Amino acid sequence: MKIVSIAVSKKKGTVKKCVDQAELIENHGIKDDAHAGDWHRQLSFLAHESIQALSTKDFKIGFGDFAENVATIGIDWKSQKIGQRITLGDDVLVEVTQIGKECHKRCAIYYRTGDCIMPKEGVFAKILNGGIIKVGDNIALVN
Repeated sequence: MKIVSIAVSKKKGTVKKCVDQAELIENHGIKDDAHAGDWHRQLSFLAHESIQALSTKDFKIGFGDFAENVATIGIDWKSQKIGQRITLGDDVLVEVTQIGKECHKRCAIYYRTGDCIMPKEGVFAKILNGGIIKVGDNIALVN
């Protein structure tokens, strides 16, 4: 299980820009990301496999298009449970706080992609222990 993309944005409801690494701040989120703050959705995850499944020959969907912070390979986010703890890289520890979300309006992501998988497949977490994460870092479930 690995991180394949990290993405950030200055504004909510927009496509995020991919970066090679990010600083995660305990009980806050990714430094300078629009979704960071003192709440339960400090970090968002999507599976690369889910993103790839929606991409077609005629319409390529990229990392960050669903406003996910972290795209991963090898983990089924939909099967995780609230309270599951996960390590990212060497130092970061997060706890799953929400699976899926309600979208109250159609945002730029919906209009760009024609659908949004975050309400069904997005997973959100709080940062329990901060640090730097990088593309290629390992992910591990903590028992």
